[in-house]
Amino acid sequence: MRLIGIANELLAMAKDLEMTAPHDAPSLPVAGSAAGSSTAGQDHPVWVELARQTYEDRRRRTKIFQTEELFGEPAWDILLDLFIAAKERRRVSVTSACIGSAVPSTTALRWISILERSGLLMREADPGDARRVYVRLSPRGYDAMLEYFSASSRSVVLLDDGTAEMGKRR
Repeated sequence: MRLIGIANELLAMAKDLEMTAPHDAPSLPVAGSAAGSSTAGQDHPVWVELARQTYEDRRRRTKIFQTEELFGEPAWDILLDLFIAAKERRRVSVTSACIGSAVPSTTALRWISILERSGLLMREADPGDARRVYVRLSPRGYDAMLEYFSASSRSVVLLDDGTAEMGKRR
């Protein structure tokens, strides 16, 4: 019950932040956010916090166990980083994605290529700097991340319609 309460508080804070976000901020395209997207109705503001926590937990394991060799999963780290960036409407360069994956650049670049071939991410050239390339989740990748967090958080996150009913039970 305590965890549910905390999740509801996080949800309320996320909604407040979303409502108070400046409307004049540059809008970056968010993969999968189109009205026709199959998961558009499933998106939830607290999932970006769960993604951040998941990413931080992965870094914490490496610190606690004092080795990077036990927990390598660069593709998942890249997907988490890109999901968080999409929710924050922030662009991620290939270089930044490599750093965020916590593996050597050659390994990260190989995983970026694999994720691109799998249709989970897309590369985009920077129109202002021909040397820079951005990566972002494809609509399929974004939808897959939404599905993952929807399924993995089902016991923690109470969606708007469930919150009111939970309050009535108390």
